[in-house]
Amino acid sequence: MTWLTADDQGVTLRLHIQPGAKKTEAVGLHGEALKIRLAAPPVDGKANACLIAFLADRLGVARAAVSLVSGESSRAKRVRVCGVDRTSVAGAFPIHH
Repeated sequence: MTWLTADDQGVTLRLHIQPGAKKTEAVGLHGEALKIRLAAPPVDGKANACLIAFLADRLGVARAAVSLVSGESSRAKRVRVCGVDRTSVAGAFPIHH
């Protein structure tokens, strides 16, 4: 899984974001990134807030455990999630190649 790297503290996710979708969901791979559609528009940080809430809920962690590493105003983002491991993330986002 090239979109997921893990270390002792947690994981880093490589994401491709599609804001303004009908519903928030993970939809598969986009190149080497996990593609996530967001129901929020890409204005005033709403899409980023929606993304953090979605990931925290899906992975069962507090929002404070999810942080944007890069790509604040880009569709290509890297997100850090503390307190989870590769197995739990892979289980939360079952991507079939």
